[in-house]
Amino acid sequence: MSALPALLDSLIDYAGLFPPARLPMADAVRNHAGYLAGPHRAALGRLIIPLARLGEFAAAYDQLDPAGHRNWHLSVLAGPEPPADLAALLAFNARQPHARIVSVETKAATPAEVARLVAPFPVEIEVWVEVLSAGDCAPLIAAIKTAGRGAKIRTGGVTPEAFPPAADVARFLVACRDAGVVCKATAGLHHPLRGDYRLNYEPGSPRGTMLGFLNVFLAATLLHTGGSVADATALLVDGNAENFTCSPDALVWRTHRFTAAQLAAARRQLCRSFGSCSFDEPLEGLQQLRWL
Repeated sequence: MSALPALLDSLIDYAGLFPPARLPMADAVRNHAGYLAGPHRAALGRLIIPLARLGEFAAAYDQLDPAGHRNWHLSVLAGPEPPADLAALLAFNARQPHARIVSVETKAATPAEVARLVAPFPVEIEVWVEVLSAGDCAPLIAAIKTAGRGAKIRTGGVTPEAFPPAADVARFLVACRDAGVVCKATAGLHHPLRGDYRLNYEPGSPRGTMLGFLNVFLAATLLHTGGSVADATALLVDGNAENFTCSPDALVWRTHRFTAAQLAAARRQLCRSFGSCSFDEPLEGLQQLRWL
């Protein structure tokens, strides 16, 4: 595998139901089916849906051409009662052999809450626990490690204040690396590089500084390969496309060169994927950079 495919492999979890896209279920399901059959399907990860909308998903899924009923992997946003969520999850998987819930995403504010929320789920179901990146997230990351689960960071939203400072993102990545916890990101990573972008798709939308998914995943790779926190933070805030290059052998930021093997290892062991309400926009950004 060459460098860019190693980075893109199952990288984008499609979250078309969520802001700023907020698509109806039927549209999001049709889109996901199209992406699964499309030229960039290797970059597609899970379809993210609220667990409470599983019935609505099943109705939309059943309307698809049966030829599209293959290899659907779902990640569900859990509710407040894990035992009830697990029962709904297992019942859904028993009914849908080709659209499987493979992961659950939840949110915790304390180590005790981490333990309570993840305990009912069997090990074959991934659980991702969202934590606040501000302040000292190490105790929560440690609890996630003890539970044998993954961490999740919110990297944006529809308001400027929803985007965490680069120092907080770097601190979160370092905490995950040091604890041996794999993580994922959600929201705000529609573009490859950090910059000033529209915060939603409405005419006249306000603009704000948004993180880039290349910034985040290359920073994770830098940290995973022994790079410094200072360099990772500098990478996170770098929006200059001239500082990033792509070749079959490596992705390069300034003097740091990341091979396909290093990118794949960092993806597997540290920073797994990101949720985006658009699957097309991140790829279009790479096309604008002439990386795709």
